[in-house]
Amino acid sequence: MSAAWSTRHVDRLVPDLSGRVAVVTGANGGLGRATARVLGAHGAHVVLAARDVSRADAARDAILAEHPGASLATVRLDLASLASVRDAAAGILADHPRVDLLVNNAGVMATPFRTTEDGFELQLGVNHLGHWALTALLVPALLRAPAARVVSVTSTAHHGGAVLDPDDLLWADHYDPWRAYYRSKLANFHFALGLQRAFAAAGAPAASLLAHPGLARTGLQETTVANGGGGRSAGFWLAMVHRFGMSAEGGAVPQLRAATDPHARGGELYAPRWVNVGPAVRRPVLRRDVDAGVRTLWRVSEDLTGLPMPV
Repeated sequence: MSAAWSTRHVDRLVPDLSGRVAVVTGANGGLGRATARVLGAHGAHVVLAARDVSRADAARDAILAEHPGASLATVRLDLASLASVRDAAAGILADHPRVDLLVNNAGVMATPFRTTEDGFELQLGVNHLGHWALTALLVPALLRAPAARVVSVTSTAHHGGAVLDPDDLLWADHYDPWRAYYRSKLANFHFALGLQRAFAAAGAPAASLLAHPGLARTGLQETTVANGGGGRSAGFWLAMVHRFGMSAEGGAVPQLRAATDPHARGGELYAPRWVNVGPAVRRPVLRRDVDAGVRTLWRVSEDLTGLPMPV
């Protein structure tokens, strides 16, 4: 029987990634840093993309202290600014005409109402629209790779999300931090499935996969509370994570499996075995609104960002 994809076994299950270029968003800490560490330890050149470059540099240095032979670079990426996304993509493409792996990991959770630099509701803007723009700009480099993968990080929270309403995207008059988070995580879900459909329809040598980390002690809950988000339930979820959550390294295993497992295929979802904890396993895709969700998401995302998905 093969070993489970868990923190105990992940380092020997991830294959050799020498010669591959990986971009990980939100790699300055938490799941992103754990993902970058494993990818770098297995030979990939990893671009750590994060809003706070000093923290990204510190994460790079910490990984290099543990794995001196790793090949790592940092780039500033603020997903709340389309201008920053364009600058980051341009820098990545200047150095790497081919990208083998893109892990759309960064995100915010249950924030108070705010808007991005471009006027989008913050959680939809950061969690989805910023990643839409980055992916669209990197697609030419992804399609130059022999078997590129794009991994989108969703959450069990997507089950509570509603398909985007193009006439009510800001939610300024009836904003709820958790409903906005659920919506953004459903957008990640529909994005990954829609991108896989686009790759398949074009006969492209690339795959799009989904992962959700479950409960993991990444600092996301602390940030939510510190920023005044999450409403009355913020303290409950913070306590739950500290009592029952996995480490950041454990939470990163589903996205590492989606990114590197030779047997993984486009359109698949990897998640903890016991809903929010446990080794990473393949889970069925359980939404009935995928067709409508993908169609609406594509139209809204192209309109808001001005960037088609050029597969």
